[in-house]
Formats: sequence, C-alpha cells, structure tokens
Amino acid sequence: MELSGIWKLMHYDVGEKKPMELAAPGFDDRFWVGASVPGDVHTALIERGIIDPPYYGHNDIKSRWVEQKEWWYRTTFTLSEISGEGERTEIHFEGLDTFASVYVNGHEIGKTENMLRSYRFDITRVIRKGWNSIAIRFDPLAIHYQDKELFDWSSYTKERPWIRKAAMNYGWDWGPRMVTAGIWGKVHVNQYRKARIENVQASTIQADQDLAIVHLTANVKKYHKEANCSVIIALKDQDGKVVDQATTPVDSGNAHLELRISSPQLWWTHELGTPYLYQLEVRLFAEEEILDSYEEAIGIRTVELALQDAEGRDVFAFILNGVKVYAKGANWIPADHLIGSIPDQKYKDLIDLAVSGQMNMLRVWAGGIYEKDVFYEECDRRGILVWQDFAFANALFPDFNHDFMENVRGEVIDNVIRLRNHASLALWCGNNEIDWLYDMKTASGDITSPFYGERIYHELIPEVLEELDPLRPYWPSSPYGAKGGYDANDPGSGDRHNWQVWHGSVYPRMSGEVPVLDYSIQGVSFKNYKQDDALFSSEFGMHASANRYTLEKNIPEGQFYWGSPEMAYRNKDTNHQKGILLMEGYTGIPKDIEEYMDFSMLTQAEGLKYGIEHFRRNQVRNSGALVWQLNDSWPGTSWSMIDYELLPKASFYYGKRFFAPILLSLDYEPGEELKVWLINDTLEICQGTLELKVITFDGEEVYSASIGAVAEAQSANCYMTLEEAEVLRGKRAEEVIIELSSSTIEVPVNRYYLRDPKEVVLPDTNLLVQVNEANSEVVVTAVGTLARFVKLELPLGNVIYSDNYFDLLPGEQKVVEIDHQHGAEIPWSGLRVSALNAGVSTLKDGLKI
Repeated sequence: MELSGIWKLMHYDVGEKKPMELAAPGFDDRFWVGASVPGDVHTALIERGIIDPPYYGHNDIKSRWVEQKEWWYRTTFTLSEISGEGERTEIHFEGLDTFASVYVNGHEIGKTENMLRSYRFDITRVIRKGWNSIAIRFDPLAIHYQDKELFDWSSYTKERPWIRKAAMNYGWDWGPRMVTAGIWGKVHVNQYRKARIENVQASTIQADQDLAIVHLTANVKKYHKEANCSVIIALKDQDGKVVDQATTPVDSGNAHLELRISSPQLWWTHELGTPYLYQLEVRLFAEEEILDSYEEAIGIRTVELALQDAEGRDVFAFILNGVKVYAKGANWIPADHLIGSIPDQKYKDLIDLAVSGQMNMLRVWAGGIYEKDVFYEECDRRGILVWQDFAFANALFPDFNHDFMENVRGEVIDNVIRLRNHASLALWCGNNEIDWLYDMKTASGDITSPFYGERIYHELIPEVLEELDPLRPYWPSSPYGAKGGYDANDPGSGDRHNWQVWHGSVYPRMSGEVPVLDYSIQGVSFKNYKQDDALFSSEFGMHASANRYTLEKNIPEGQFYWGSPEMAYRNKDTNHQKGILLMEGYTGIPKDIEEYMDFSMLTQAEGLKYGIEHFRRNQVRNSGALVWQLNDSWPGTSWSMIDYELLPKASFYYGKRFFAPILLSLDYEPGEELKVWLINDTLEICQGTLELKVITFDGEEVYSASIGAVAEAQSANCYMTLEEAEVLRGKRAEEVIIELSSSTIEVPVNRYYLRDPKEVVLPDTNLLVQVNEANSEVVVTAVGTLARFVKLELPLGNVIYSDNYFDLLPGEQKVVEIDHQHGAEIPWSGLRVSALNAGVSTLKDGLKI
C-alpha cells in the first residue's frame, strides 16, 4: 500500500505543543493544510498561498522562517486484516527530511536523522484492523547542530557537516539557501507472511557476444523460523521470452545462483550501441505459497576504470564491455532546490536533452542527493553512464564521532544496495573536491585541524563496497590523483577540475604550496584550456545568463536590466567580477541586458567548444570531458547548459556539434597555422573528403582546400595544416569565417572565426523570417551579409528548437523546427528572432506565412 497523495500539515514553535497530543489518533486536524506526499513543506505552503513563490525576486528570504519551525504531517490508512503469527506489517519511508519522529496510532515507533537514506519500521504491534493514523514530526535542524563543534572549513555554511542532508539546501555558488523539510520520498505500508525479499543483487561476471554470466543473490528476511523458503529467478528479454531461469532454496537468509545467457544483447551507451535491458523477476515461495516478488530492468555489461593503457601510460578511462568510452557529458545537480516536489517528468525531460545533446555520461554531484529511482531508470533506458558521488562536498566531516559514522554507514549501505543493479552506474566516488581542497586550505592557513572525514572516503566507503558492490570501480574523491609531488588536481594522474578558467586558480600546483589566484582577463580566460593536459576533465565551465523567459518570469517589473539588484541576486557566485573579466577579454563588456544575455551565452558556448575540442583532439591522453554543469535548481545565472525552465542555452546547441561522435575541429591561434583534425569516437572506420573554406562576411569564397581522410575507429588525427596568410589571400583575419565540412562523412559543419568577437567588426545584416505554424517551423535567411549568433526566443519554458544560436552565411537558410516537450501550444505571437548584427524580428513585423 502506497500512502501517496494529500496529507495534513501544520507548524508549531518548538515545545509549543506536546508531541503525544499532536500524534494522538483522534487529534482534530481539520484546520491543518493539505500537503502532497511525496513533497516538501515549502511546496505545500506555496500551493496554499501561505508563502510567495520563493524564486521570484527576493522571496526566498521571506520564507526563511520555515526552517525555524517544527512541522507535523498526519494521515490515515485502512487495513482489512492485521498480522497474525509469523506475519509482519512494516512501514517503509523512502525519504524523510531530516530529523523525524514517527508515530502510528499515537505510539512513537522510531526516529530518523538522515535525509539521504530510507527507513523501515515494524508496526505489527501498534496497528489495528480498519482505520489507523500516522503522525510525523520534523524538528528544525538548529536544535540538532546548535551545540555541535564547528570546523574550520565548511563551504557556504558552518552548521551542515553534522547534518546528513543535501548540502545545496544551505546555499551554493549557483543557488539560494532553501532549508527544506518534509516527506520527500514515497511511503509504503506492507504486510508480509513468513518472509520477504530484502534485496536482490545482479552482477555481470562475464559479457561477450557469445555468453553472459550473471550472478544473482537474493537476501531474504524470515519472520517465521520454520518457513521453508525458495526463490525462482527468471530473466526475460524485451519480447517477454525467458532466456534463463533457476530455482534455489534460501539458506541462512540468502539465495545464490547463476544465470547463463547465450548470445546476449549487451547494454551500451546510446552512441555506441543499444542500451538493451532485460527484465529480472524474482519470486519467493514457502511450499506452494508465494510470499513476495521483485522485478527490475537490468542491463548486461561490464564496466572498468582503466588507470593505465596497454603501453603502461597513466590514463583515466572507462571501459564498457571491453571498449574504451570517451566520456562526453556534464555534472548533474538536483533539478530543483525543492527536491521532494520535482516531478518525474522533469527528470525524463533533462535526460532526453542530455541524449539529444550527444552526452553519454552524467556525474551526480556530491552536494545534492543520491538521486531518485527515476533518474537511474532513465539513464539505463537511454544509454547514459552515471558517475555517482557519495554525498560529501567541500567540508570537513566528524569521522571521529561514533554516532555520526554509524549514520553514514547506514546511508552508504542503503544507497549502494538501492543503486548497484543499474547498468548505467559506472563509478562510485567518495566526495567532491575534499581531498584536493584540504591540501590547498591547509597550505593557505585556512585549515589547521586534521583531515576530519578522511576515514569516510578511504576506509568506511571502500569497506562497504567491497562487501556489497565489489565489481564496480571506486574513486576516493574528485579530483584525485597526485604524482611527482603535485596536488590532487594533477593533470598527470586521475581526474581533474579545471577552475583556472572562471575562478582564476593557477595550476599546476605542488602539494603543500600556497594556492595562487589570478583575477585578470588572462587569468580567467577560456584560452587557458589549451594548456590543460588532463587525463579526464570531470569539472570545468563558465557562467552564462539564463534565457529571457526564465529571467523575466522571476524578476519584478522594472528590474530586468543589466546591473539591477535583482539581476545581481540571480548570481550566487562569490566574485561577480569573474564573468565581467571573461566577457571583457572575449566579447567586450556588455552595455545592456540584451548584450549581457548574448555576450555571456556566446562566451560560454565558444569557451566550452574551445576547451572540449582541445580535449577531444588529445584523446590519446584525455578520455573524458564533463561540463560543470548540466542543469539549474532555480532560475539563476550559473554555469548550466540548460536553465531552470528547461530552456537550453547557446552552449547546449553548440554541444550538439562539439560532442558529436564524429567531429571536424580546427586547432588554431591568431597568426599561427590552421590545423584541421578529424575525431572519430565511433567503433567503425570513417573515410571521405574533408573540406575547408574561407568566406568573407559578404559571402565571397577566398580560399578552399580538400583532402581525403581515413579515420580509424576511436581516433583523432590532424589531416591538413595551412598557413594563415595562405588562406586569407590578402583579406583581414577579422573579416572572414572558416567552414569545415564533408560531403562524404556524416559530420556536422563546424565554423570558426580567426579573431575574438570584440575584434571582429560585424556588418549590419537583415533576417528574413518566415513562420509556418501548421508545421511548427521557422525559416530564417540571412539577407545581405553573414548573420552572427541567430537566436530564436518564445515566452514559454520547455521549448525545444532543432537548432538555435547559430550563424548564417549570406543567403543561407535555416529551417528550425520548434516543439514543446509536452505538446503545449506554441505562443507564436511572442516569437522573437535576432542576431548580434541584426535587429529583432517579431510576428508584428508581418513575418507570418
């Protein structure tokens, strides 16, 4: 029985009411407010009009009182029968945020102290046939940390290290403080006879084209000692055909067996093959009576983390079914600060976008949660690998405290068991940036204490994984490496976070060396990416504005202008000057809100293109590029590629090209040679003709060259080297565009400017815009001269454009298909089409056909 739906909710001051009064079965809660479960307190108050929408303006500050109150939930449920001898009734909470006391029929049955784990309580002795009541009290967090020791490092707030909760709820450099409470996971009341299935583990021992061997373990909890139990396990293909099955008795609470699948369909990432899923079915019997069942979609695959290649060189590469994967993707943060109320559809929409954006890996960052089941199910289904951090981010944690460590151990066990069967799960990682930053902050004098928390990542977690998930790779921290005296962010080993770009952190750095920051145009420039020889780039990026609709929807009237207090409030980074410096060096400083939106998006998009193409050209050494970050948790200015309203930024559309499986790339710096590369991440040889054209902004082709190329599977090579003066033929570098293409290889056209935007003088142009509402298409044509950074905008969230933020050569036409993720009517009257060198076109200008 799932107890989802509307519960009753009310708040009190701490100590205002006696718990047994509010928990009593007959308590009159008619005047309490309705609250959805799963959900959270903030969302319930928003829906009832008790607090203003917290993402609008500065409203989040007006709701701070929520975290200071004691919150109570109540509901009822009905049982047709109560448990008899050898039977149990249990209540299972998938997520309680955070310190909760649970009462059934007025009896306190247990307490919780961790948002990040599940809880199961035996309620057999307190339930009754018919009507039953549940009451849950959530304490304000302050009463659990106010007397605790404060450590000398905990980013953004000092109180959180003792509290096992999503760290980002306390605020981060991309989101506000929103300290939530409530029932954020599903609630189940289940009755069992004699025994139940506690969990099932499915481990792929071998997988090749001829045979797969899957080891199965079913852990069974018996309620009747004399119960003679057995399990039947079957594996079915997508047509429902049983490919293998087995029966085994349950011995000492465990059943072990092996399935052998001939000619298996292996699970692959979507760009390498099919993410094939089988259906695993487990049935628990006592004699002829079925007691419990379990079903799950599983993929058959092997995954390894290679730290050395065949030649003995250091690498950091994921090996899927024996094949090296170049990891292309982004870091994932919770899709909303109000985690309990995120609809499943939002997860599906974001993962759909990741797939369409040519991504094959998402890193679940440590400052959020171990994500909801729907996230991993969608990654399984869509062929996306998951790098999973444990929930420890940027702080010292009290690993010397027994109770804290037992709490953490339960959290780790719960989540390893819950997630270990997912084919998409490629790596467990101990923490985010803690090992690296402990060394930096100790060297700078900010930390003087021992490395509190070290035992968690280097002892506790590995011990649990060795027992519960020994076949999956584990990495203690991110970044992590260090050889030859360098710090944990060493480009020569492990994975790396590049925060020289944007944050100005100067690298390489020796362990123990005082860190250096360079807040200058050169210090934060994305041109520094080309000096990065990382083996795996697991975090890097830069800010860009959210889209117009997202900002206008959440900023009070009169405040939507560049430099307004409300625009500044959208940016939670510690130093707003970084973005100014980055734009000053590339596009120039924006003069108004229009230029800010365009310049910041252009800088982010071109910067990520510059860095990722460098990493991919260097794929003999570099095996992955994960952008910080994919998504937003609120409508702010951040590093995201997709904003809060699920509107992709320019970088996302650029990413469809720079993450493409086959890529043409130009390696070039002003005044230097032009080198044309072909990068092939596929498992097949590709061959054809590579073409380069040099075209002026008014459409004159001044140079062209072509060359035949054969690219081996998973290779990156330079096929053409040209002198700048040769290709310019007397033209100025500031007045041409380079186009790379192929008529014989399926590869996206890639275009480059030989100078930065602030040096390029774009001639004014006109856009011919034709709208076909019936086909949901917009046709844009550049009239006269080149159109730079053509942008389509609509006043609606979750809109998908087949392309956006693109360039058009003179006379070139682009057909843009427009769709809404869920079929909402497109508000054509609000369509705006513009370019950096063209005015805004709207339907009011008579553009409809």
